[in-house]
Amino acid sequence: MVAAAVYLPSDYEARGLVGLNDSKKLSEKKREALFELICVLPHGIGIAEVGEIDTLNILQASMLAMQRAVSALPFTPDFALVDGNRLPAWDVPSAFLIGGDARSVSIAAASIVAKVTRDRMMVALDAEFPGYGWAGNKGYGVKIHQEGLARLGVTPHHRRSFAPIRKILSPDAV
Repeated sequence: MVAAAVYLPSDYEARGLVGLNDSKKLSEKKREALFELICVLPHGIGIAEVGEIDTLNILQASMLAMQRAVSALPFTPDFALVDGNRLPAWDVPSAFLIGGDARSVSIAAASIVAKVTRDRMMVALDAEFPGYGWAGNKGYGVKIHQEGLARLGVTPHHRRSFAPIRKILSPDAV
């Protein structure tokens, strides 16, 4: 789970940050170009590891990743705008915005940083654990990934709390 926090100055367009949008709506080439421009700005990245996701659950792990991202900023923000329908438990004045990555340029910038960071992590995992198609599917349970699981088994990077993985690990469990 990767989250990012970005301080987006009012002159962001003059800095070349044109076309900020939900990271999923941008081409990989556009995301990469924007990522490089965004990362010269104050930003923080927070990661919740697989074990934390399994222990806490995906929602609480995402809250933890957001807390870590804001904590990684080089300053404490006066206000944080959060994508989603709830806020992490923190002392930062904030508001949530459902669908924020498509409605707020600052959230869009953070979504780009988070997605590119996660995608790069998946490419690195693909090099370490070939056969799962991580570089292409970014960890989603597409056919090549399912075939890799069937052929090669579960890695330390698979969430044990995810139903398909639980089934592989305990096929007789109900």
